[in-house]
Amino acid sequence: MAVWDDVVGQDRVTEQLAAAARDADAIVTAGSAARGAPAEAAPERSGASQMTHAWLFTGPPGAGRATAARAFAAALQCVSPDRAALASPHPTHAGGAPGCGFCDGCHTTLVGTHADVEIVRTDLLSIGVKETRELVRRASLSPAGGRWQVIVLEDADRLTEGAGNVLLKAVEEPAPRTVWLLCAPSIEDVLPTIRSRCRHLSLRTPPIRAVAEILVRRDGIDPEAADRAARATQGHIDRARRLATDERARARRAAVLKLPLRVDDIGGCLKAAQELIDAAGEDAKQVAEEVDAKETEELRTALGAAAGTGGRMPRGTAGAMKELQDRQKRRSTRTQRDSLDLALVDLTGFYRDVLAVQMGASVPLANDEVGDSVRRIAGTSTPERTLRRIEAVIACREALERNVAPLLAVEAMTVALRAG
Repeated sequence: MAVWDDVVGQDRVTEQLAAAARDADAIVTAGSAARGAPAEAAPERSGASQMTHAWLFTGPPGAGRATAARAFAAALQCVSPDRAALASPHPTHAGGAPGCGFCDGCHTTLVGTHADVEIVRTDLLSIGVKETRELVRRASLSPAGGRWQVIVLEDADRLTEGAGNVLLKAVEEPAPRTVWLLCAPSIEDVLPTIRSRCRHLSLRTPPIRAVAEILVRRDGIDPEAADRAARATQGHIDRARRLATDERARARRAAVLKLPLRVDDIGGCLKAAQELIDAAGEDAKQVAEEVDAKETEELRTALGAAAGTGGRMPRGTAGAMKELQDRQKRRSTRTQRDSLDLALVDLTGFYRDVLAVQMGASVPLANDEVGDSVRRIAGTSTPERTLRRIEAVIACREALERNVAPLLAVEAMTVALRAG
């Protein structure tokens, strides 16, 4: 299975990346031959090279930005013997292209253990200067054993302004065998000075059928459940997988889809808002219980604490423990916000269905399991009121991004949903 098989519904993007991987392979092959190492002759190619040192992957949530970046990283590190087929003017089989998916370079990159591929994602609200400087230092090194030094920054939109300025210098003057792969929701989420130095690839929301097919093929999900999950999430791959495999995710979504029927009065609005906040807080608590205790105990052990949670900490280690606690608190804040945002996306999808019914659109409902509720709301309101409700949900998401108190933002939204 080639590394591109998991990049769903992005044929144009994978063609560009495959061409760049072939040119990157030719660059490394030619360099090895020039140094006197045994290598196949590099293929002759007309026109400019498709390979460059910095790439920016953008697209809506669920489009597979990070998946495409990791697949490209794997193709850059591919060491399959079949690459020798590229030396022929007419390769006879697809196995000659970098990105076989089976060799050591591809496999270790995809599972995250390749020594020359750094995959950076954050569970915090932002990526700061300190972390970015470490990435820049890493990027200045030559590959330890692979073909390229690859830095995959999955959350480039979370770079602080200072961190972006630190990154800019590295992107402007990269090491000869270093490749930066940046991922962000949109091109506007990255500093203009950085994006102007990257080759931009825009991904689209994958077709629902393609998402359902990959859930069946890769995760062994029942076709009917896969189709239902893909349709409910409107092509968001990761959310569809979670919805199809996690009973708690389905229960939380079902509770969110009941909210439009519970905002008939002010009391119902306030109660529904509080329950949304409580559910998001429970998500954050579950993550904390799974991760925080393990992290704390590992740090205590590393700092030389006595065995057991009650062991005395050595002197001078309080700062390290405080730093870990601050990080865990920031992670909890992001988890809560992400959970809230997911609920608001589901709510937007509900009102999208309402609007489709009101306008007589011949499109399948994303939330057909609550079709009766959708038709009930559609019959008791107007398209104008539905649009105002969608705007209220969007305004709540924007307020949360501006760090408005979550309960206040959600209460304002539920009251607006009632008013229409």
